[in-house]
Amino acid sequence: MVLDTIKEDVRTARTKDPAATSAVTVALLYSGVHAVWGYRIANWLWERGFHFSARFLSQVVRFLTGVEIHPAAEIGRRLFIDHGAGVVIGETAEIGDDVLLYHGVTLGGDSMRREKRHPTLNDGVTVGANATLLGDITVEEAASVGAGSVVVDDVPANATVVGVPAEPIDDASRSQRVSSR
Repeated sequence: MVLDTIKEDVRTARTKDPAATSAVTVALLYSGVHAVWGYRIANWLWERGFHFSARFLSQVVRFLTGVEIHPAAEIGRRLFIDHGAGVVIGETAEIGDDVLLYHGVTLGGDSMRREKRHPTLNDGVTVGANATLLGDITVEEAASVGAGSVVVDDVPANATVVGVPAEPIDDASRSQRVSSR
């Protein structure tokens, strides 16, 4: 089971990153992959009541990779964190399967209360570099968040949001911007 998960994570990185030239390169050199592996161990400890050990391990992983994932967060299969550095995933964040996060992404809270206070990313979501998603919001399936965006409201399925604050863009306006370059 563990070996299958490791292989799946390596395959995911090779699929989502054209610079991933080999499985060995990914397994040894990809900090985002290492952060996910560290999270999986810390989450296992957390779920068994070893909260201090889980938090300690998550901080060691943060020191080594530059990625901070709270061990209580819920993360599905095949999460890929490209370039890793500066990613923060809060305690009550929920991440579905096949999610892609770029460097500098924050899934942050907006409350000091012990409640659901971090984002939920459903399956197939992509979040661009340095995007900030705050609060108990949901980014629905296959949606995309543009680099540098600040998201404080729900994002519908298959939508793309950009800006501060993030707002949806439609295919026509996206095509017009691309063709004017």
